[in-house]
Amino acid sequence: MAYDYEYFKKAVYDLTKIDLNAYKEKQMKRRIDTLISKNKIVGYDKYIAAIKSDNKMFEEFVNYLTINVSEFYRNPDQWELLDKDIFPDLIKRYGRNLKIWSAACSTGDEPYSLVMALSRHLPLNQIKIYATDLDKQVIAKAKAGLYAEKSIAGVPEDLKKKFFTKIGPSYQISDEVKARVEFHEHNLLKDTYPTDYHLIVCRNVLIYFTEEAKDEVFRKFQKSLIRGGYLFIGSTEQIINHKDVGFERKNSFFYQKP
Repeated sequence: MAYDYEYFKKAVYDLTKIDLNAYKEKQMKRRIDTLISKNKIVGYDKYIAAIKSDNKMFEEFVNYLTINVSEFYRNPDQWELLDKDIFPDLIKRYGRNLKIWSAACSTGDEPYSLVMALSRHLPLNQIKIYATDLDKQVIAKAKAGLYAEKSIAGVPEDLKKKFFTKIGPSYQISDEVKARVEFHEHNLLKDTYPTDYHLIVCRNVLIYFTEEAKDEVFRKFQKSLIRGGYLFIGSTEQIINHKDVGFERKNSFFYQKP
């Protein structure tokens, strides 16, 4: 069985360029086994054959593999810190043309939250967020900008009223917010990183990576930031060896490039 899974990881990489070796094996293997079982397929080789021949099953696989759990203003106290401390500091030091990257942005909740939060400090037409994700299906959902009530529960009431319209049971984010976000496909483990960013936001994604993969990603983020730029991570994460990868710890969730 171990050999089968080794073969499967190589086949997945050849097909998708997703390197399963970078993920914690026990967790990822359990997720994949559940999906294979759900499709009533026996064996990794037969599942690979199936996703090669069935485009719908292939899309389902990639979507399932790239763990997409997201919501607006997740962990509100951290967003308050961003609003009260980080944004004012960045604007004071670097002016109004801030370069911000929302990495592994999932269904768009995070980059749209960044636009709304920054709109308290800057006019909308001066805001631009670069947002990336591995999964083109979630990028399509992000571009549609339609969310369940539960997803937007954390949005401050004034921003909710200003930027969302209720459509049936769902909420549509305004075109003026959508226009401030540029979405692209990007693989954190394989693709070249953009540079000269003032703020990078990557939250609750790297918990699924091995320690080696995490280190590599943090080092690349550090290189992507300008001096004095910040990395904003999730409440389930911590950079224990932040000095080794080139960061100063500002608090539990914000790390600065010295």
